[in-house]
Amino acid sequence: MRDYDEVTAFLGQWGPFQRLIFFLLSASIIPNGFNGMSIVFLAGTPEHRCRVPDAANLSSAWRNHSIPLQRLQDGREVPHSCRRYRLAAIANFSALGLEPGRDVNLKQLEEERCLDGWEFSQDVYQSTIVTEWNLVCEDNWKTPLTTSLFFVGVLLGSFVSGQLSDRFGRKNILFATMAVQTGFSFVQIFSISWEMFTVLFVIVGMGQISNYVVAFILGTEILGKSVRIIFSTLGVCTFFAVGYMLLPLFAYFIRDWRMLLLALTVPGVLCVPLWWFIPESPRWLISQRRFQEAEDIIQKAAKMNNIVAPVVIFDPVELQQLTPMKQQKVFILDLFRTRNIATITTMSVLLWMLTSVGYFALSLNSPNLHGDAYLNCFLSALIEVPAYFTAWLLLRTLPRRYCIAGVLFLGGGVLLLIQLVPADYDFLSIGLVMLGKFGITSAFSMLYVFTAELYPTLVRNMAVGVTSMASRVGSIIAPYFVYLGAYNKILPYILMGSLTVLIGIITLLFPESFGMTLPENLEQMQSVKGFRSEKKTRESMEKDENPKVIITTF
Repeated sequence: MRDYDEVTAFLGQWGPFQRLIFFLLSASIIPNGFNGMSIVFLAGTPEHRCRVPDAANLSSAWRNHSIPLQRLQDGREVPHSCRRYRLAAIANFSALGLEPGRDVNLKQLEEERCLDGWEFSQDVYQSTIVTEWNLVCEDNWKTPLTTSLFFVGVLLGSFVSGQLSDRFGRKNILFATMAVQTGFSFVQIFSISWEMFTVLFVIVGMGQISNYVVAFILGTEILGKSVRIIFSTLGVCTFFAVGYMLLPLFAYFIRDWRMLLLALTVPGVLCVPLWWFIPESPRWLISQRRFQEAEDIIQKAAKMNNIVAPVVIFDPVELQQLTPMKQQKVFILDLFRTRNIATITTMSVLLWMLTSVGYFALSLNSPNLHGDAYLNCFLSALIEVPAYFTAWLLLRTLPRRYCIAGVLFLGGGVLLLIQLVPADYDFLSIGLVMLGKFGITSAFSMLYVFTAELYPTLVRNMAVGVTSMASRVGSIIAPYFVYLGAYNKILPYILMGSLTVLIGIITLLFPESFGMTLPENLEQMQSVKGFRSEKKTRESMEKDENPKVIITTF
């Protein structure tokens, strides 16, 4: 009995049809780079100070001294962002002709909140949602919450996208979720409150990840074996980075957040013509017993590749056997059935979650680095391209756990070194941050392959799904690491570096999957390093000698 790949082997691996599918599906990922990181500029926080209204009738001297000074971490004194001297008091001093500092000790004056709003600098941003709805001082918690809720939408989308594509088809859900992502991004332009913007942003997050996941599934099902790994690593990941790199370019020339959001929806609209070029997955059509439609797609692919297809591609017997058979039911508790499996699952969840924290925290923190915010964001995106190529090269030749642990040690180690860099060496700090991003991004791109190889066929999809959802939890936490930087700029790097090194050490305890046969059942999973191997029973030895005999022990 031939499988699907053998039946369609006459198409070749890298003909015009495969190249078209590779690049069109990868190109559909570009808007994800926009929407996934757009909050970096949409919610940028410019320098600000309390507004002092003209009605206060202050002299020029008192107006210049109406804001108390605060000392920054680098020793500079700047006007306070959230406090001002009590206007009623300094207005009386001004009316009496008293001079600040000479006649009145400013340190003894009472302070009050910014009761009349804020004045925002427009040196970097003309407007953001922060300046639109005053998300500073007492309300500064709303900015990281907006980002976290976007990733909550990503979590929800990753949970339902696979089920929807299994039910309604890969192509239909791909374009439906692209429409959700683009459409609700457009509606966000007309937000009249922070609450409205945030709710819409959750829906955008759901569409963003669903588009990514379904494009990934569609590509792996259409493309041949030799192209799938390149597509899943260099294809979708690199084109995501391209969209990410274009984001600061758009933001540099468009400083108003509403107009920027409008510009970021245009690439999504340009993806509409792809409907007529991207086919449905023949594998999915076969699973739905729509055999003629699947055969028509393969015939068109053969024609595009200038190959004469067989008159009958699937014979009736193969069609029946290619239809998925009823599989044994598995539950999430099967990932914790034994101590060994539970340990691997727990470590995998931690690996995905903490790697995700490092990746998204470094990405979201790029505007807070020294220097130009737009250039820093571009560099943060650019460094991902060599990271993906490095990950691909390492996966081809070296053991998985040593590759992942090595790049995690690199990423975490350089982040810990940032605290030792003198304040004057801004370029060195930025270089270490980018090197840390390189290491963590490389590790992140290897996790899908590593996790899929560790688990048996029966629970492989479930294991990847659970660990992938753990990474979404990490992305929800990540904005609050950035938030800590408002109080201490070094603290986020110390935390991220420490956690990254820790998870690198844990990675060394995983069993190795490189060059190993993929396990087919839970009993064939390898043991965690350091676990005492259980003595083989007579039954298990017989099972090893005769793999056709299936013995299940509960």
